[in-house]
Amino acid sequence: MRTAYSVETVRAAERELTARLPEGALMQRAAAGLAVVCADVLERVYGSRVVLLVGSGDNGGDALYAGARLARRGAGVRAVLLAPGRAHAGGLAALRRAGGSVVEAGDEGAVALVERADLVVDGIVGIGGKGGLREAAVPLAEAARRGRGAVVAVDLPSGVDADTGEVRGAAVRADVTVTFGAYKPGLLIDPGREYAGVVRFVDIGLSMRGSGSGAGEAAAEALQHVDVARLLPVPGAESDKYRRGVVGVAAGSARYPGAAVLAVGGALRGGAGAVRYVGPAGGAVLSRYPETLVSERGPSRAGRVQAWVVGPGAGDDAATVGEVLAADVPVLIDADGLRLAEVGDVRGRGARGVPTLMTPHAGEAAALLGVEREEVESGRLAAARELAARYGAAVLLKGSTTVVAEAGGGGAVRVNPTGTPWLATAGSGDVLSGLGGSLLAAGLSALDAGSVGAYLHGLAGRFAAEGAPVSAEDVAGRIPEAWRSVVRG
Repeated sequence: MRTAYSVETVRAAERELTARLPEGALMQRAAAGLAVVCADVLERVYGSRVVLLVGSGDNGGDALYAGARLARRGAGVRAVLLAPGRAHAGGLAALRRAGGSVVEAGDEGAVALVERADLVVDGIVGIGGKGGLREAAVPLAEAARRGRGAVVAVDLPSGVDADTGEVRGAAVRADVTVTFGAYKPGLLIDPGREYAGVVRFVDIGLSMRGSGSGAGEAAAEALQHVDVARLLPVPGAESDKYRRGVVGVAAGSARYPGAAVLAVGGALRGGAGAVRYVGPAGGAVLSRYPETLVSERGPSRAGRVQAWVVGPGAGDDAATVGEVLAADVPVLIDADGLRLAEVGDVRGRGARGVPTLMTPHAGEAAALLGVEREEVESGRLAAARELAARYGAAVLLKGSTTVVAEAGGGGAVRVNPTGTPWLATAGSGDVLSGLGGSLLAAGLSALDAGSVGAYLHGLAGRFAAEGAPVSAEDVAGRIPEAWRSVVRG
């Protein structure tokens, strides 16, 4: 599992390690790793033109020491200083001894220097920076973006909030980000993730979960294949369709029968042994999936289920949503169900110890929180946590970065690493709802069902798309392939 830690936790771990090392050793470790990645990006170091964008903190020191290493290998290295009087003295001296040179950000030709570089190293602001780039740094960041060379960010692209991934103003767009000691949430969550490019991790010896003062809980985590494989439900020799779990799907309407079909399609591929459908689209569901158990008697009389999915295409059927929320089994609420579910009813389920998973997209989350959609999209971590706290339910916030928060909003937020922009298609969320509900019925917790469902759904989207548009039905059809891919590693 890839885990990310807050700035406060990382700083505490750095202080603890620094106290046990010779002075400057930690920075040298970081600079050595940074220089290796820069060399990989350049491929040919000798004769290359490297420009360092250097701020006043240790981030700039890392860049200067790495630049010195590249200069000793024959690169032409120049540092552009944004705060000449406060640049890291040791790093500056090392660069000059290695043959590197220095200009100031305001000097004539500094911007052109950046544009002509084969490699630009962003050492402007470290992980403690807040807000966008300062005015003097903006022309340099813009020059790096339009220039010919690759951009490598030191620890985090300058202008990106390390704890949230928010970008409040101008920021550096990196091709590669070299992060030290621990991942930061802003590298995993959009919009920060988009600015980071490819993330390369350098181990500098930090202990994030040890017994010392630097230990701390992760702020965010991203499952990998091996983690998902451990969570997938696997039938045993004595399993039958009922022991594997039955998921109920209360979805669709006369106007939106397709939502029911897609939700059932996702549910049938999610690990449960059977799917019960309740709603007005029974004919459409049976014509596509004849194995579905269809009932017209309402959720409370449909037969035994181990979990419910409610809301996709439901229109204004508040009665069905209320009936599902009264059930003493896990419930996944999506789409229209989110609008129709009363906060008190959802929180009451949590008080009874019955898991609930809400799966809004940014627009739905914004409506539930009473804010603008842009606020949710720019602060996905905070929005998911706030919804989870307000409703007492786990929240899967869909979007460019899908995040899953635990009920109550505490603990590490799960960040989904799979997916493709082609998943932004009508009905894709209905498939995810059915898939997540089936995983709930198979026995996964709300947090795990949301995380595993998003992971498989994202993989299925990648397999279905392969660089071309896809339909929601295409995505549903590739879930088994995604499942096999995870199991096989």
